[in-house]
This record gives sequence, C-alpha cells and structure tokens, in this order.
Amino acid sequence: MSAARPLSTLRTIAVLAALPLLLTACGYGSESTDDGKQAEVASDAEKLSVDEVKIGYFPNLTHATALVGVQEGLLQKELGGTTIKASTFNAGPSEIEALNAGSIDIGWIGPSPSINGYTKSNGKNLRIISGSASGGVKLVVNPKKIKSLDDVKGKKIATPQLGNTQDVAFLNWITDQGWKVDAESGKGDVSVVRTDNKITPDAYKSGSIDGAWVPEPTASKLVAEGAEVLLDESDLWPDKKFVITNIIVSQKFLKEHPDVVEAVLRGSVKTNEWINANPDQAKASANAALKELSGKALPADVIDPAWKSITFLDDPLASTLNTEAEHAVKAGLLEEPALKGIYDLTLLDKVLKAEGKEAVSDAGLGAE
Repeated sequence: MSAARPLSTLRTIAVLAALPLLLTACGYGSESTDDGKQAEVASDAEKLSVDEVKIGYFPNLTHATALVGVQEGLLQKELGGTTIKASTFNAGPSEIEALNAGSIDIGWIGPSPSINGYTKSNGKNLRIISGSASGGVKLVVNPKKIKSLDDVKGKKIATPQLGNTQDVAFLNWITDQGWKVDAESGKGDVSVVRTDNKITPDAYKSGSIDGAWVPEPTASKLVAEGAEVLLDESDLWPDKKFVITNIIVSQKFLKEHPDVVEAVLRGSVKTNEWINANPDQAKASANAALKELSGKALPADVIDPAWKSITFLDDPLASTLNTEAEHAVKAGLLEEPALKGIYDLTLLDKVLKAEGKEAVSDAGLGAE
C-alpha cells in the first residue's frame, strides 16, 4: 500500500481516534482489570527468559482463545516456570496504551485497534503475530419492520461506534447497495445510530433502533429479545472468513524474548486445536471464565448461537485486514495507511510446522 499521508484536518484526527474501538459484551471502558487468575506452576518448572509474561484480552467470546487458554491452563503449560499475569480490557485503545506502556507484553485484540496502533506509531510499537478468531458479526433486525435487505433503507440501524470495525463494515455494505450515508453524522438513506453495545438491547426493546450490525454476543442478545438475523457478515467474505481477533506483541518484547512469544503462540495454537476438537467443553470453559470476570455467565439462548458463529483459527487472515483498512479509506474514515511490516509470522510458522500444520500468509504485509 502507499505511504501514509499526513492527516489534513481535525475531523480526520477525531475519526481516527474513534477507529479502534472494537466493542465487547461489557461495553466501553478505559481501565484494565487484573483478572486475578494465576495458573499453578510446578516448583521445578524451568523458566524461560523472563519470570513473568503479561497478557491482555477482552472478556468477550471473540477472545475465547485467551479465555479458554488461561482457564484450562493450556497457555501456562507451554510457558513452564514463566508465569502468566493476565489483564482484561473493555476497549481497544486502553489495551494499545497498555502495550505501549509495557503494562502488557502480548494481547488479543481486534483489527481496527491493530491498524490504528501500528499506523499512529509509524510502525514502531507492535506486530501482529497470529490470528485467533473469525466471524461473529451479524445484521439483526426487527422482523415486523424489516423483512428483506431492501427494507433496511430508511431504517435506524445501530453500530457500536463511529469508525469501529462493525461501523466500517456496515458503511461499506450500504455503499455496495448504492445508498448514500454521511459517514460522520450517520445520516442518509439509512440512519446509522452509533450505540454502546451494552445498551443496544435496551435501545432495540424501546424501538429507538430497528436493528443493529453488531458482534457477538450482542447479536444473539437481540435475537433473544425477538430480533432476527438478516445477514451474517461472514457471507460477504471469501471462504466466509474475516479477521475479528488478532494476537499482537510489543516489538521490544518480541526482540528481547522470542522464546516466550513462541511459547505463548504454541499455547494459542494448542488452545485453538482443543477448542475445535471439544466445542461444547470449550464453550462451557469460556462461559466459566466470563462468569469469573463479570460475575454473570451468558444464558444458553445467547451463548449457543453466538458460539456457533465464531471460528477459532491461527491464520490471521491478513488479506481481510488489508480489505478492512481499504473499506475505512473508502468510507472517508481513514487516510490510506502504510501497513507493510504490521505482521511478523515467523514464530507462528515455526510453531505450526512443529505441529504438522501449514504456514499462513501475511498477504505481503510482513516485516522485512
């Protein structure tokens, strides 16, 4: 892609600041929380190059690789005597800030925060080192008001926030229908109503929105309130896959402690393998972790359909991240970013090879 151009207006800066907010089931937040979960480590277990690795993730189903990997001890097992310190976040910016400050070393995070964190530091603060999850985003609507995709025109549809991953996807879909919407105000042939995920179900129940383009489990929460799925975003992508969660690492930590990064990646690969081999157990494990973190488990009518719509995989689906950035540019929300170097899949490919799995592509966006 071409080199990044200087931001020309305060409006663009404001929109860029909003871009990375990938919503979670718990809504927005700026604070991290120590999840208090410490894995048992054998006294004679050999430490790697650090005593402790600090990881971060969201208390969300799309981050289930981390939730389950910590809950089941699968990540800790690969780290030996190096202990995990886990922190959870409710918003992308706070996790990127923590990574920049050294409060975490490795994190599970969405594509928009990854892009924004990389470009705002001129490619100096992070690398994407693996994928983690795909899918889990749906357009759900009030079936009394919207019976077909054409009926979306003229209606009020919620997205999590201006410039976030789902907002960009919906704006791009609107454009593909030949309709027009002002990206910043959300006004036009469709009213795009930016609504915090934690209050979207109430907004739907009150009738202030007619539907929403949202991630899981918010989509399934709306369905439990009577909404219907009109479109699964995965149907818009080649092979029905698009990145929803990446694993990132600070470049400093990657350079100084590659053995630890490799161990975490090995744990992630083995966790995804276990999740896919034991979907019901993994779903229960993820829900148990969510209950520990939030005090409340998701009910069956929410977690069951939500879980089915998410694919857990190691491939970062790099070409789809590039496409998501292009969609943001097309919507006028982002100046074209220079993403060359955002990926370093060297250690992931090493782990995959050792597990008898095929290497994955960085779509030409790898570090040189």
